[in-house]
Amino acid sequence: MAAAPALKHWRTTLERVEKFVSPLYFTDCNLRGRLFGASCPVAALSSFLTPERLPYQEAVQRDFRPAQVGDSFGPTWWTCWFRVELTIPEAWVGQEVHLCWESDGEGLVWRDGEPVQGLTKEGEKTSYVLTDKLGERDPRSLTLYVEVACSGLLGAGKGSMIAAPDPEKMFQLSRAELAVFHRDVHMLLVDLELLLGIAKGLGKDNQRSFQALYTANQMVNVCDPAQPETFPVAQALASRFFGQHGGESQHTIHATGHCHIDTAWLWPFKETVRKCARSWVTALQLMERNPEFIFACSQAQQLEWVKSRYPGLYSRLQEFACRGQFVPVGGTWVEMDGNLPSGEAMVRQFLQGQNFFLQEFGKMCSEFWLPDTFGYSAQLPQIMHGCGIRRFLTQKLSWNLVNSFPHHTFFWEGLDGSRVLVHFPPGDSYGMQGSVEEVLKTVANNRDKGRANHSAFLFGFGDGGGGPTQTMLDRLKRLSNTDGLPRVQLSSPRQLFSALESDSEQLCTWVGELFLELHNGTYTTHAQIKKGNRECERILHDVELLSSLALARSAQFLYPAAQLQHLWRLLLLNQFHDVVTGSCIQMVAEEAMCHYEDIRSHGNTLLSAAAAALCAGEPGPEGLLIINTLPWKRTEVMALPKPGGAHSLGLTPSPGDSAQHGLCSCSSPHLAAAPAAPAACVRSTRAPTDSASRPPPTKTDGSVTLDNGIIRVKLDPTGRLTSLVLVASGREAIAEGAVGNQFVLFDDVPLYWDAWDVMDYHLETRKPVLGQAGTLAVGTEGGLRGSAWFLLQISPNSRLSQEVVLDIGCPYVRFHTEVHWHEAHKFLKVEFPARVRSSQATYEIQFGHLQRPTHYNTSWDWARFEVWAHRWMDLSEHGFGLALLNDCKYGASVRGSILSLSLLRAPKAPDATADTGRHEFTYALMLHKGSFQDAGVIQAAYSLNFPLLALPAPSPAPATAWSAFSVSSPAVVLETVKQAESGPQRRSLVLRLYEAHGSHVDCWLHLSLPVQEAILCDLLERPDPAGHLTLRDNRLKLTFSPFQVLSLLLVLQPPPH
Repeated sequence: MAAAPALKHWRTTLERVEKFVSPLYFTDCNLRGRLFGASCPVAALSSFLTPERLPYQEAVQRDFRPAQVGDSFGPTWWTCWFRVELTIPEAWVGQEVHLCWESDGEGLVWRDGEPVQGLTKEGEKTSYVLTDKLGERDPRSLTLYVEVACSGLLGAGKGSMIAAPDPEKMFQLSRAELAVFHRDVHMLLVDLELLLGIAKGLGKDNQRSFQALYTANQMVNVCDPAQPETFPVAQALASRFFGQHGGESQHTIHATGHCHIDTAWLWPFKETVRKCARSWVTALQLMERNPEFIFACSQAQQLEWVKSRYPGLYSRLQEFACRGQFVPVGGTWVEMDGNLPSGEAMVRQFLQGQNFFLQEFGKMCSEFWLPDTFGYSAQLPQIMHGCGIRRFLTQKLSWNLVNSFPHHTFFWEGLDGSRVLVHFPPGDSYGMQGSVEEVLKTVANNRDKGRANHSAFLFGFGDGGGGPTQTMLDRLKRLSNTDGLPRVQLSSPRQLFSALESDSEQLCTWVGELFLELHNGTYTTHAQIKKGNRECERILHDVELLSSLALARSAQFLYPAAQLQHLWRLLLLNQFHDVVTGSCIQMVAEEAMCHYEDIRSHGNTLLSAAAAALCAGEPGPEGLLIINTLPWKRTEVMALPKPGGAHSLGLTPSPGDSAQHGLCSCSSPHLAAAPAAPAACVRSTRAPTDSASRPPPTKTDGSVTLDNGIIRVKLDPTGRLTSLVLVASGREAIAEGAVGNQFVLFDDVPLYWDAWDVMDYHLETRKPVLGQAGTLAVGTEGGLRGSAWFLLQISPNSRLSQEVVLDIGCPYVRFHTEVHWHEAHKFLKVEFPARVRSSQATYEIQFGHLQRPTHYNTSWDWARFEVWAHRWMDLSEHGFGLALLNDCKYGASVRGSILSLSLLRAPKAPDATADTGRHEFTYALMLHKGSFQDAGVIQAAYSLNFPLLALPAPSPAPATAWSAFSVSSPAVVLETVKQAESGPQRRSLVLRLYEAHGSHVDCWLHLSLPVQEAILCDLLERPDPAGHLTLRDNRLKLTFSPFQVLSLLLVLQPPPH
């Protein structure tokens, strides 16, 4: 006789079901306690420890010693290899058998010499399926190896996740046994957990919520955990509920497997290689068991590592890519930072990434994938367009501290007007687990209701890898089309974006940068990494330019394409969003500095080789080759080597009016003339005449005045700037009653993310650093250069010395700075109060610039109290302005009329040593009449960052002036000259130019290279079929719209034999 229906109390019914599936309560009699059946210990267990990350073939040859459950191993970053010998009991025939393994650290199971699955408690992977159903003839004995890394999914922080790693941490093996797994119990548990989620998620006001709860309660009534024959009745109740479908208007969730793996962060680069193997082999196993499962994977660098270290795994990834289950996404070499890399470096991320995906997987990526970076440059849409991408997925703006971003699906319009379709998964995560709560949040949180009816749902453990589990897949498959919930389909990014594009008429457009209102300390943290990044971007630019000129001039010269690819890939690796930003552990920072040293060292060798090729076969005396790697005339003072190791100054003028990227020879090694631009040569140098020199620095009352006839600089006795005057007009640039070059110290204690965040309240702790009168001294005494220097005690532990330098003919004054920095949670900036009033300041970004407010009218303005810029920022009113240039800094702000450059931070997590030590950097101040565009601020910032090169000429340097390129408009910058990635006999060059002023402009590009053909191409160097350009008198006519980037393919004539 059936039990009489009863009134049900919501809470007791809910908790009854919860206890029935609980892993903590009543496991002696509930369903969870029956998930595993009979068990037995492993037959034998042995292990060995090593500080190295050994290949499998080497590891299995080592001496294994007996081990047992409960053993400890370590310390951090070591590896413990276990040999696990198994004997499966005869009585288990017909059953599903698992190896149950629980240990600290991250494990990888090896079977028959190949990796087969990752194991980690944090990633809910604590058992490996030995067989779905043990057959009569299946072997009963086998040997596995488990490689356990002594670090967790998120590193090994001491006390908290982002603390510096604990080098003494030990790890423990807590379980190693064979067990029978009851798949029917597992499926019932999935159903009951989903029903609980629906009951809680839809709440007491919803009819469907009660249906879910009552179905779960009835399943508990009919299901006896000790009697498996009762399970089908319970299963039928669940199937009836989940089989009730929703309507046609349901929101559709596109569930894609995902495993975000930081290329380095709280663990070193080499550990990432193993994280990839552990995560991806587990995903492959899921693909085999679930043919409908699709897994998206970004970052070509990680795939390249796996190809080299795990070739068998890699070939299986390629196989599943052909099936459409393993889907490469992103198109970049790594998931780079979206703010700090140069425009050219961003192009190279796509060039290296897309070419890799094409070569290895047969096609390029159609969507840019950058879920976890700290802001997005306004030039990214144009760069995506140029690399064949019109779709973009990210979610980091959900971390905004102040303002909620108003969209999840929208069009993003970049600086030049390029538009891409953007989607932020509305669940605000790239590591979903397939719960009802997450599914409901995805729909409820969607800010484009009525405009977009499709959303991404990225599921799988991430950041430190791990990826999806079978349980997640089982949940999502069960929720495919259930009344009361959105429709859920296992899907690919391509299917998601196609669905969004098909119904995009109502979508809104966001114009300009996507600024993350958080993590703005990353513009400054780890200053040495920032400096290495800027320097190496310059070195690679210069090597490519000189090598291209050598290729064009010499039939014998071999362009170092392979070496340059290797060096670029090192730089791109360091531009990962937790490396160049400085938000990584000390071990990663040290590796990054080694990468920069490699680029500097090999880059300088390549520079010398190209210089030698350019000098080959010319008559004349040996000496120095002076090279200008910028596309405009320059006349600058240089320090040149003299015999005996000393240096002397020389004035280096440009030959001709339009020469650029210049070369010039210098037969007297201690005086030099600076050439014009991309390839000019001056045969000899001249000593400066008296008319060129200016009065020496004057010192009165302890203050010093520097004057070069363009600007006049007055420093007070402590080195602060009391006056900065544009000589021609007499216009003062420093605000009345204020001083510039004022160093200021702030307390810098964020809420949690130490290396990442500087909070708004740090501005309330401003303390000017006051110098000691009398420390200012005259340095160089006039002539070509005037300078003064001073010392400044920042604190009892930190000090600064600075040389203030003004050269003849130079429109800016330079501040060469050396700091010995030993602080904790302090922030050092330098301020310049300007006699300029404007509600907007201008900041350089990739291939252009943008304006940001100097006021805090709205919360959107206030949230930008600390912003990023590249080589310059400018504050201008009509007819006059002040620009602050730098050679390696990125953090900046303009508040009111005060320009502020962020210099050094001192966070203690995740690297307790971040920024401690000696730093050298230069910033410069340039005042100008008219607009910053017309005054040449952009060119001045380039000149500061790309000093003239003085290379020894191993054979006589070219005897005649030579310029390879010049551009007729100052609005157009020739940014890059390189060999094409492919082309006829590799005698093709690619030139990249951009419009820098924000204007429509026609210009002429003058060439003196033996060019056979000129074609417009995209950023991946694919020729535009309609892009053939007519070469007239060695000139090409080019047309630009504001901030447009153009690439040209120049096919060179065959070299004369």
